[in-house]
Amino acid sequence: MTAQLSETRKKRHSARLAQLIRIYEGGPVSERMEVTLDKLLSLEAAEARRDVEELSADLLKFEERFGMDSRTFYTRFEAGELGDDMDFVEWAAFFNMYQHAQERLAALGEA
Repeated sequence: MTAQLSETRKKRHSARLAQLIRIYEGGPVSERMEVTLDKLLSLEAAEARRDVEELSADLLKFEERFGMDSRTFYTRFEAGELGDDMDFVEWAAFFNMYQHAQERLAALGEA
């Protein structure tokens, strides 16, 4: 149910973003819209940078504990070489979140 709600929300937001694109492509927009979009993107980039910093610290703890970098760990974990120890599952989850935050930064032109 939650995944379905999330998908419905995504579709609704995508439609709203498409409206904004049509407005921008149609010509000049209000200063309020310009300022709002700039602020929104700035806040999103700041949040993604914060996420990257926090997740980097979390990843470093695992790297120090297990003696390998996160990218190597993740490759080996995905290949089934390390088993399914709860620490490894947690490390993989942190690494996925880190990658997602990096992708958000790249999409925002920050990476």
